[in-house]
Amino acid sequence: VGQTKCGVNTVSVYRMFNTFNYTLFLIPKSPHTVYVCIVEHGDFYPFDGPDGILAHAFPPSPGIGGDAHFDEDETFTFRADRGYVLFLVAAHEFGHSLGLSHSDDPGALMYPVYSYSNPDTFVLPRDDVNGIQHLYGPNPDTVEPGPTAPPTPDACDSTMTLDAVATLRGEMLFFKDRFFWRSYPQSVTPQQTLITNFWPQAPVKIDAAYKSQISDTVLLFKGRKVWAFRGYDLVRGYPKPISSLGLPKTVSKVNAALYDVHSRKTLFFVGDQYYSYDETKKTMDRGFPKNVDETFSSMTSTVTAPFQYRGFTYLYSGPYMYEYSMRSVAEKQLLFALKLVFHYKTRFLHFDGFK
Repeated sequence: VGQTKCGVNTVSVYRMFNTFNYTLFLIPKSPHTVYVCIVEHGDFYPFDGPDGILAHAFPPSPGIGGDAHFDEDETFTFRADRGYVLFLVAAHEFGHSLGLSHSDDPGALMYPVYSYSNPDTFVLPRDDVNGIQHLYGPNPDTVEPGPTAPPTPDACDSTMTLDAVATLRGEMLFFKDRFFWRSYPQSVTPQQTLITNFWPQAPVKIDAAYKSQISDTVLLFKGRKVWAFRGYDLVRGYPKPISSLGLPKTVSKVNAALYDVHSRKTLFFVGDQYYSYDETKKTMDRGFPKNVDETFSSMTSTVTAPFQYRGFTYLYSGPYMYEYSMRSVAEKQLLFALKLVFHYKTRFLHFDGFK
């Protein structure tokens, strides 16, 4: 799209909505074309300068129906996570040109708020596919199966397994697939948003997450790598291998992570075991890994998402949540420590210590 005032000096072919037998051609001076416009541009819907309204389009109808207008004052890019990716804005507006309205699904392309996604890996979400096929029907031609975007997770789904939970400055973040819910005291209803809206350089469908109290960063884990974010920005040098935290190189992923406010240690759950990490010394504690059920009784399955709230520790395992009193856990850890002390002091007397 050329940067002209209310005109186009390039020819493009748009094929995003190819789930039906239809292609939108963007040809200069054609009945339905694309314009890059100044604030006042003659359609009685003026733009508002940088940010705010990025573009608008008109549904199919005579005259300007199908036209799309883009605000000249915006910073449009092709790949960068700064500014606004033209591909995503244009795809949304061309959806309107084809007759789609806004969607209330935060994962949909037609959601009214701009969301960053990597255009190289973008897949049209199911909600948008359903919407366009409702208007035009499915594609009658044979189409090779391609990647499909997962549906937007529903917070009321009792069978849902969370990917991770983390706390951040009074908020609680619940991660699932490409999304997370933000829960904070000022709002009764958690807000759902895309992970990349918050951290454009973050991975999606993460394995674990936690807030570092020492470095004031949020760490996201996926596979053998860990990302650290301060505010919205990726910390220099990240992502790093998870072995940089002291985990054995044989560990292929961290299932869950938890900063324990009582011991001031970070617990990394790996399968049926967990490690204890000292953030101050940046080393793993000796004597680990331990079996999870040594500290958290009856927890014999994999921990998928832990968090602490009002003195209690909550461990998710699949769709089930377990509650533990940190007082009893702390007492158990103290007894274990005393057992070691008595064992080493009385080992020649074969004193077994506490069971």
